[in-house]
Amino acid sequence: MFAKFHSIGAYAPSNVLSNADLEKMVDTSDEWILKRTGIRERRIANSDEVTSDMGAIASKIAIKRAKLEPQDIDLIVCATVTPDYFNMPSTACIIADKLGVRDVQAFDISAACSGFVYGLSVAKAFIESGMKKHVLVIGAEKFSSIVDYRDRTTCILFGDGAGACVISATEDRSEAIIDVNASADGSYADFLVTPAPGSVNPLTQKVLDEGLNFVKMRGNETFKLAVKTLTKDVRDILKKNGINSSDIDHFIPHQANYRIIKAVGDALKMTERQVVLTIQKYGNTSAASIPMAINDIYEAGRLKRGELMLLDTFGGGLTWASAILPFGGD
Repeated sequence: MFAKFHSIGAYAPSNVLSNADLEKMVDTSDEWILKRTGIRERRIANSDEVTSDMGAIASKIAIKRAKLEPQDIDLIVCATVTPDYFNMPSTACIIADKLGVRDVQAFDISAACSGFVYGLSVAKAFIESGMKKHVLVIGAEKFSSIVDYRDRTTCILFGDGAGACVISATEDRSEAIIDVNASADGSYADFLVTPAPGSVNPLTQKVLDEGLNFVKMRGNETFKLAVKTLTKDVRDILKKNGINSSDIDHFIPHQANYRIIKAVGDALKMTERQVVLTIQKYGNTSAASIPMAINDIYEAGRLKRGELMLLDTFGGGLTWASAILPFGGD
């Protein structure tokens, strides 16, 4: 039995936070943000709109496009670093309830921006083992809930949104996910971290006063390591599977920074036609980034059945992951 990428769905909140809006909030400019990151705007969820709400909407679309019913799903995996609740219950459980799905395995993955591709590796393993038939993999983030909008180094980067896919069992090898590589190195944990609350920094007034509940990033160090790691990871997975970069129809990198995407794309000799870009309108949506980008080209009519996708991502942990897979949807 093999695992195929059966369908895709996504959701972006309606509220737009533009660079011009940020100019009024912190000491920055549209020109500086665009030059340094490639971001023009990002989407921000309403105050009463939470991570599971966005994940559930994206999931319903993906399930419908797979021509399935929610009850056909037998595993739900949600990748997020902005869960509805601190540590429990999992956001996957909440999404399952919002889908009307009962008595199925559901859990979260915390791998930051790499979470969605980590989820693909889990789905692939469950299906190939024969344990599951239809796995719902979600990347959903309300990143605005952990961003300090007084910190210009981080608030310009992140946005909210969700993407979801159905990974289904198939006997047709040509439809199968070819390979997923996922790895991590915790020695770089302080490059991208939300210091509190947790067992290191339990919630106290001091934590709130110092803003330790907001994401912190060592930008320059993260940038350099991301380019190096992402390039090597893609070269390794292509070589391992005997695939050339020219064979890839859609190179879909994590949408963190245009300069990182360009550097990696150039190093791999990817053409502009191959590289998928959504960072200009969504910013960095962490675990939701890659599925939202896949959905964009799907809805634009650019993603056809059988076309080969190369996914590549890097996030806090530090984590990184890549995947090669044909699109198995209609």
